[in-house]
Amino acid sequence: MQDITIVYKMAAAIADQCRRMGVHIDFAPVIDINNNPNNPVINFRSFGENKYKVANYGIQYMRGLQDNGVIACAKHFPGHGDTDVDSHKDLPSINKSINQLEQLELYPFQRLIDNGIQSMMIAHLQMNGIDNRANSPATLSEKIVTDLLKNKIHFDGLIITDALNMQGVAKYYEPGEIDLKAFAAGNDVLLFSQDVSSGILKIKEALKRNAISERRIEESVKKVLTAKYNAGLHKLYKIDQANI
Repeated sequence: MQDITIVYKMAAAIADQCRRMGVHIDFAPVIDINNNPNNPVINFRSFGENKYKVANYGIQYMRGLQDNGVIACAKHFPGHGDTDVDSHKDLPSINKSINQLEQLELYPFQRLIDNGIQSMMIAHLQMNGIDNRANSPATLSEKIVTDLLKNKIHFDGLIITDALNMQGVAKYYEPGEIDLKAFAAGNDVLLFSQDVSSGILKIKEALKRNAISERRIEESVKKVLTAKYNAGLHKLYKIDQANI
């Protein structure tokens, strides 16, 4: 496909359908680079193996959504392309240095950040070149979510975990404990918690013993409320059900 505007038009049409149903965020685009032929989960979900093409198509998809009132979400940070394990089933491991990641996997994410992506999804990936602690997926790693994504490449939008019931993380930690670790790492939205009540309790307990700060809570709350405000959710409106 050479006409890159088709990607924009497709995303704009998707945004229209989302808004008709009252959906305000789309967990897209996938901007993983398809650089491992044995990848069981990304493959045709990727725009390809060329980082420039992936970034350019990802920007068009992002703009098609966000220009039409739907939050786009770049995924799966810091790059799920070079894996041969499905993170729905187990924890993939990537043994690349930060310099190697910057040359390839991180390129589309940086481009979309520079062009105004509003949210980012973190992958369940063991990134040994950044955080080599055993069973420490990116989702639960402060070094990746806070130090790399927030502080080094300056992303200040919504940060969302991949689903916390996936075996790439759920296989190694208990429900509730996962939620606390994900929040402490720097995520704002904890997607598909296995036990919401337990997660809330663990976070409250950590707050009481000063393992996390009120400022950290406020940071995520303000980001979520700002996203809701920007989506127009401070105003009540009814969905037109005609021909829906």
